[in-house]
Amino acid sequence: MSVRPPAGFRDFPPEVMLLRKKVIKKIEEIFQRYGYDPIDTPTIEYWDVLKGKYGEEAEKKLIWRFKDVWSGREYAFRYDLTVPLARFVALHRDMPLPFKRYHIGPVWRHEEPQRGRYREFYQCDADVVGSPYPDADAEIINITIDVMKAFNFSQFTVRVNDRRMLRGIFEEELGIENPYPVYVVIDKLDKIGMNGVLNQLGEMLPRDKVEKIADIISVRGEPLELLDEVSRKYGDNPSVKQAVNHLSEMFDLIDDLGNVALDLSLVRGLDYYTGPIFETVVEKPRIGSLTGGGRYDGLIGIFSGVDIPATGTSIGIERLIDAGLELGIFKLDRKTVTQIYVVVLDEKAKKEAWKLAHQLRTHGFKVSVDLSRRKPDKQRKHAKRLDIPVLIYVGKKEVEQGTATIYLRKQQKRIEVPRENLPQELEKHL
Repeated sequence: MSVRPPAGFRDFPPEVMLLRKKVIKKIEEIFQRYGYDPIDTPTIEYWDVLKGKYGEEAEKKLIWRFKDVWSGREYAFRYDLTVPLARFVALHRDMPLPFKRYHIGPVWRHEEPQRGRYREFYQCDADVVGSPYPDADAEIINITIDVMKAFNFSQFTVRVNDRRMLRGIFEEELGIENPYPVYVVIDKLDKIGMNGVLNQLGEMLPRDKVEKIADIISVRGEPLELLDEVSRKYGDNPSVKQAVNHLSEMFDLIDDLGNVALDLSLVRGLDYYTGPIFETVVEKPRIGSLTGGGRYDGLIGIFSGVDIPATGTSIGIERLIDAGLELGIFKLDRKTVTQIYVVVLDEKAKKEAWKLAHQLRTHGFKVSVDLSRRKPDKQRKHAKRLDIPVLIYVGKKEVEQGTATIYLRKQQKRIEVPRENLPQELEKHL
């Protein structure tokens, strides 16, 4: 029997969970700053809910699905948080629009585990339901930029493209009837390079089309300038014109375009995108996209029978933290939530030590007290190992005098204070 988790799944010790909770809390604060409200949905959906939403590869290889042995009905673990949102909106049709929601929770994908890619991972999603306008897309990108800057990522780029641009150029201008295999190859650009992409495209398309695709997917850079270039080349195409007009208004509402790039090689694989698509990458480490999303105006209509426009993004906690640790942005320097460790100096003082711990907890401090009846020296060593910043000694002297002895570990300083003044004194140091 193996004690290791299954491949692609992980245990998280306290120092990792403390960092994860800190990161999630900050992201949640940014979502709320923009007026987004939390929701939650089940981790399991009926297979029919997920079926037909993600594309052939996801449905045949990546979605965890199973048959209930009692009912015989098919279920699946959620693949993302967007399709469950669409089902949620269809079920709660009376909510006021636009509906701005965030959702933080685990999703599952049966992928081959590798660096930055797990079979169970957390997504932090923010979505706007009910607005067809570029304003909603711009707000989503502003949120994305705020998150990246909040964690001090400096060398990052929010790559932007538009599904209508892809349709207009690849399907209508180049005449590629089934563009999906082409998009799959283009999506490998960062992994196999331009030559690798062109070689694979050469196996499925005529040379002249491959050369044109090479020119197209090389277009990336300053958004407004490149939109003008695209408009000059393909502006007569109705789909491209729609995309250019939408993106132009969207870019105009983004607070800081310094980290935003128009990139025609961005194709994003999920079938439900209908308009702008975007993802965030960092120069180093090469770990894939840290965020990704786009507009999906037709997805909710599959469930409700009435199309409701929507747009949103997903922030991948795993990749964000993995990249931040490698760059030195994050540190696993907290081993416990405990702020104060009460050291019991002798057995007679134990009851008073427990009273003191209770007193401090009622004041909001995070307090631990020895539960193993260890000697004082071993209690101190335990507190040191967990890097607990404050120790409070309780012994015969403290009990008789009604005092407490505070030891600040980092400063190596002792302070003796009357018991009634203890909370106020601790607030100065914590």
